[in-house]
Amino acid sequence: MADVAVELVLRSTRVITPEGTRAASVAVAGGKITAVLAYEAEVPAGARLEDFGDDVLLPGLVDTHVHVNDPGRTEWEGFWTATRAAAAGGITTILDMPLNSLPPTTTVDNLRVKQEVARTKAHVDVGFWGGALPDNVKDLRPLHDAGVYGFKCFLSPSGVDEFPELDQERLATSLAEITGFGGLMIVHAEDPHHLDSAPQTPGPKYADFLASRPRDAENTAIGNLIAQAKRLNARVHVLHLSSSDALPLIAAAKAEGVRITVESCPHYLTLTAEEVPDGASEFKCCPPIRESANQDLLWDALADGTIDCIVSDHSPSTADLKTDDFATAWGGISSLQLGLPAIWTEAQKRGRSLEDVVRWMSTAPAALAGLAAKGAIEAGRDADFAVLAPEETFTVDPAHLHHRNQVTAYAGKTLHGVVKSTWLRGTQIADHGTPTEPTGLLLERQN
Repeated sequence: MADVAVELVLRSTRVITPEGTRAASVAVAGGKITAVLAYEAEVPAGARLEDFGDDVLLPGLVDTHVHVNDPGRTEWEGFWTATRAAAAGGITTILDMPLNSLPPTTTVDNLRVKQEVARTKAHVDVGFWGGALPDNVKDLRPLHDAGVYGFKCFLSPSGVDEFPELDQERLATSLAEITGFGGLMIVHAEDPHHLDSAPQTPGPKYADFLASRPRDAENTAIGNLIAQAKRLNARVHVLHLSSSDALPLIAAAKAEGVRITVESCPHYLTLTAEEVPDGASEFKCCPPIRESANQDLLWDALADGTIDCIVSDHSPSTADLKTDDFATAWGGISSLQLGLPAIWTEAQKRGRSLEDVVRWMSTAPAALAGLAAKGAIEAGRDADFAVLAPEETFTVDPAHLHHRNQVTAYAGKTLHGVVKSTWLRGTQIADHGTPTEPTGLLLERQN
């Protein structure tokens, strides 16, 4: 350690590294991890020591699925509020989805607008996905060259007019273009024909809403996406998987060498259809929260690697859009600040470790997006950390959430795991749930 100009040493009896959990001292200089050393390693003169005792030091989480909605729908969310919530929840990097903002991230000019809005408001590092629309194939390569991390498309209506879906022909066209320059397509996979033929019963009953978004819509869309990816040797990613019925299709595709990855979200893994009260549209999302037996199979798929990662799909709105009619209420769940404790609460019930949680919520999302400096505590990575007291509990009070509208499906739930502090490139950005001033950078894809 004496040979390096170390500025900061973070010490804990439980540090989660790629090799496992151990007592260690983590040396930081210039915003980077320079070494992971023995717990008793000498602290060099001039370096500051932060000793976290038995609290767990883990890599900052990476959330690759966040709807910030800024600019244009900033009454729903914004970069200042979303990134404060992220910092309070142990997240150090987010990737912003291309829709629900005005303009959407579908041209380079629109990307620059979003970057300028975010530049002075980011409490965590922020990158951007581009969007693939029926009429913007010509914009895909320029967006790629401008540093977006990949391209999102919908296969069914997105819910906002400015971001129309792709049919199978246009999906093939966009996917061929993106594959030509080595890009990634991330897909909201619900088949519109199955949605159109499902019963559409307005009103407050969750069972009616669940019937309107059947598993077959996901299964068919994923099957079609696999066929396209296989034909083109394309790299694709399935967003927010909720249907366990699709898991055998995905596992078989992976075994055949199809370049497909999959995410699920805290709400699918911790909430169940059986517990959703009628009229409680804070639980509405698309695809929907399904039954507990379905949830068990999603956890099995995380364990065996069929599902790669867990990200929030934080998709907030103003409270007035969360009406008691599931058919017309805005579909989206706000969980940016709560994802880590929500998942840890359920994971430990199922015999999973914090190392598993780190793999699903930090290492794998970083790998998905090609964020080589993120996702692990090892030399050469950014000095991004969360400090967690995994045995402590708290009850979710919406008033203590930092995202813009304090609407959450987790209100009143008791969760395990209290985030004590969050660190970005060696600087503390949140202390016991209170974010500091914004120090986040805007990230661009480097390869």
